[in-house]
Amino acid sequence: MITLNDDQQAIRDGVAALCTRFDAAYWRGLDEAHRFPHEFHAAVAEAGFLGICIPPEFGGSGLGITEAAIMMEAIAASGAGMSGASAIHMNIFGLNPVVVFGTDAQKQRFLPPLVAGAEKACFGVTEPTTGLDTTRLKTRAERDGDVYRVTGQKVWISTAQVATHILLLARTTPLEQCAKPTEGLSLFYTKLDRSRASVREIAKMGRAAVDSNEIFFDAYEVPVEDRIGTEGQGFRMILHGLNPERVLIAAEAVGIGRAALSRAADYARTRQVFGRAIGQNQGVQFPLAQDWMALEAAWLMTMQAAGLYDSGAECGPQANAAKYLAAEAGLKACQNAVMTHGGFGYAREYDVERLLREAHIPWIAPVSPNLISAYIAERVLGLPKSY
Repeated sequence: MITLNDDQQAIRDGVAALCTRFDAAYWRGLDEAHRFPHEFHAAVAEAGFLGICIPPEFGGSGLGITEAAIMMEAIAASGAGMSGASAIHMNIFGLNPVVVFGTDAQKQRFLPPLVAGAEKACFGVTEPTTGLDTTRLKTRAERDGDVYRVTGQKVWISTAQVATHILLLARTTPLEQCAKPTEGLSLFYTKLDRSRASVREIAKMGRAAVDSNEIFFDAYEVPVEDRIGTEGQGFRMILHGLNPERVLIAAEAVGIGRAALSRAADYARTRQVFGRAIGQNQGVQFPLAQDWMALEAAWLMTMQAAGLYDSGAECGPQANAAKYLAAEAGLKACQNAVMTHGGFGYAREYDVERLLREAHIPWIAPVSPNLISAYIAERVLGLPKSY
């Protein structure tokens, strides 16, 4: 059993209290209007939670991924779902490479405005032709004096319509000139100027409040001083954000599942059919009980992975397993919540259909269930690589 200490419980209580200011109607309205939750983002920043993992000398709290996971689960579980979580997700873990590899001047320049909510970051890694094969990225950054000129395309970039900056991975040395595929990639944290880059929103199934985008760069100028760490070592740096991202996605998936389960249980207690509450029927009871068990198990794995990461221990298998288990449990809980509501589960006013649409995000991204299964088979069980 995971027992939160007093400080961790205070974080969860504080976040949950903040989220009561943003009810289901708020999130439903933003989803329908395709509008970013600026008010929510500002409230999280004002309360000091945006800097939960940022060192205190740069305005943050200096806490761990464990505390960040507790925070993100609470946000999603409030009913904000992925609309709330994704609005601040990148700002929580994404700048870890800057914290680890950035110069003091870069940290002072980049981190305090992010913590204060004055700036927003997006994450520019995925490309349409390479997917998760990151070493095959085609976006190029060619140095020209004191700038790099970036040319290429990125896809599924969340918040690029509102972000002020982008953490961008690009190839600075052609792949054929590198001894290993992981070399020759460089990492930049730079301003995202939408007058110089083409940012096109992608119409999608859910989470319309937080935009997803394609970005096209054509000789886009990035100052040399915006490069993080050594040229050509960006892949190694980006790895510092992958396991924390999996942990936070897992926490969000647990949260969205709990939000759906809570609504389903409330409805099952009060909805009367054939003269009795539908929750009295085992056909309704059992799926919800099983969802509770699956979500609790996923939360235990999430907290184990977070604790391992914060202690500096290897956590790849646990982080991936947490993401897998939480995404499966969260999606199933949302499906059962819709079925518990019957026809009303399809109606927007009950919110479970919105949660179901959003629950597909942690199920699909940032790594698929099948790829996680392949990772566990290879890295944990010692089976031959299958791809």
